[in-house]
Amino acid sequence: MQTCPRCSSSIPDGIAFCSSCGNSLSGAATPRSPGIPISPSVSMAYAGPQETSGKATASLICGIVAYIILPFFAAIPAIILGHLALLDIKKRAGQLKGNGLAIAGMVMGYAQVVFLPIILIIAAIAIPNLLRAKMAANEASTVASLRTYNSAMVIYATQCQNVGFPASVQNLGPGNGDCDGANLISVQLSMPAAIKNGYRFFYSPGPANNLGRVVNYTITADPESENASGIRHFFTDESGVIRANRGEQATADSPPLL
Repeated sequence: MQTCPRCSSSIPDGIAFCSSCGNSLSGAATPRSPGIPISPSVSMAYAGPQETSGKATASLICGIVAYIILPFFAAIPAIILGHLALLDIKKRAGQLKGNGLAIAGMVMGYAQVVFLPIILIIAAIAIPNLLRAKMAANEASTVASLRTYNSAMVIYATQCQNVGFPASVQNLGPGNGDCDGANLISVQLSMPAAIKNGYRFFYSPGPANNLGRVVNYTITADPESENASGIRHFFTDESGVIRANRGEQATADSPPLL
């Protein structure tokens, strides 16, 4: 009697193959008959062409869309599709590929879900501060423009003594250096109802005296968009004092700037 080295069954002498497992008793590998089923415990690698998982591709696309078009909303499908794709790839035992696509989509999705609330918190803090800084810059620019107006008015009245202050801010703008175009302010400020840095300027000359000279004027500057381009309203006149008011147009009775 001989013993099968594979299944330890007792085989009569002279028999070349084990009747229990089919193992070759001579030491050579025994070809398995096509009719004998393969044991479930034996795993076979898939050698055919691999297909790319559609779910993996969709996960990656959703992850990209979450950063370009639909922040956060496309991140959830990216995460779900990525997990489903990895499960399918594992179950199909090599028939599917796309692990990298699925993982990339999941990473982008999770990054959106985790970091978007942080970004929103930072934005909620930063945006109001940026808006306040912008309004402060607009107001500072407006005050500087009013000072420019006042200086130009004094120079103009000195040069054009028969006229006094100009009938229009256009007379202060580009020209031949005479009373029709004194070249004292920029083209932007010489426009009627000029707009600069979120503020609109209005110039009003006073009536002429008995000599035909304009001896007073007023200039107001108001934000184009209340509490967006600016908070304060400004006023100045021939005195050169700049005054400011909140919530309504500034006048000669408004507090002067310190």
